[in-house]
Amino acid sequence: MKDFRFFFVVATGAPFSLYAIPKANYMIKNRDKYSRQQCEAFAIRIIDHMRQRSRTVTEVYGRENLPAEDGFAVYSNHQGKYDALGILLALKRPCSVLWEAGRADRLLARQIVGLLEAVTMDLGDMRDKARAIQEVTREIREGRNYLIFPEGGYCGNRNQLQEFQGGCFSCSQRSRTPMVPVAIYDSYKAMNGNSLKKAVTQIHILPTIPYEEYSGLSKREMAELVKGRIAGRLGEIEAGTCRAGTKEVLG
Repeated sequence: MKDFRFFFVVATGAPFSLYAIPKANYMIKNRDKYSRQQCEAFAIRIIDHMRQRSRTVTEVYGRENLPAEDGFAVYSNHQGKYDALGILLALKRPCSVLWEAGRADRLLARQIVGLLEAVTMDLGDMRDKARAIQEVTREIREGRNYLIFPEGGYCGNRNQLQEFQGGCFSCSQRSRTPMVPVAIYDSYKAMNGNSLKKAVTQIHILPTIPYEEYSGLSKREMAELVKGRIAGRLGEIEAGTCRAGTKEVLG
């Protein structure tokens, strides 16, 4: 069975899901009864339960690099189903996600999207992509943080980078807000594949790129700037020369 590990997480988490899914749906439909903070906290609870069921330990480096104030975009490489979950846990800051519509419409993912008031988009529909980018840009400008995957998707790439799409960098270009590059390593091991061995993944929050540093760059140049920072960190990890700073462990 392809990605047996993910189906193991879903199957063994069924008792919790029987409680969490109805509660999440109720919270989403009754926003007037719950604050944004309460909804985000319950989403994080679901996410951490999934991490535990997947037998994943995540090493987090560089959380001190996050901007002091909210209203920034996090740009990360993409490897698998665990990526967004791990990063949201690692940030320990309120953060929503720009999510591909097909992947966002799965069990539990649908509830997390609703609780976080995430923005979804159809990658095959240019008009919908423009709508989503505009919405995320407005929300970042208003002080929300967003996680964005410039590669768009993943397809067995593991720790190899794919092309970064320039369009999503409009969110930072138009809002003139900080960009936070994040490098994930071995993240695909958490919920992709068929092994049930304990997985150890890494999340590296790299130094923030302020607007002053990328002002005047095109979206393509911004994409290459962020990709270069992430590629540099992945290269250091592979070479065993990484000096990542403060380390925290989720697990």
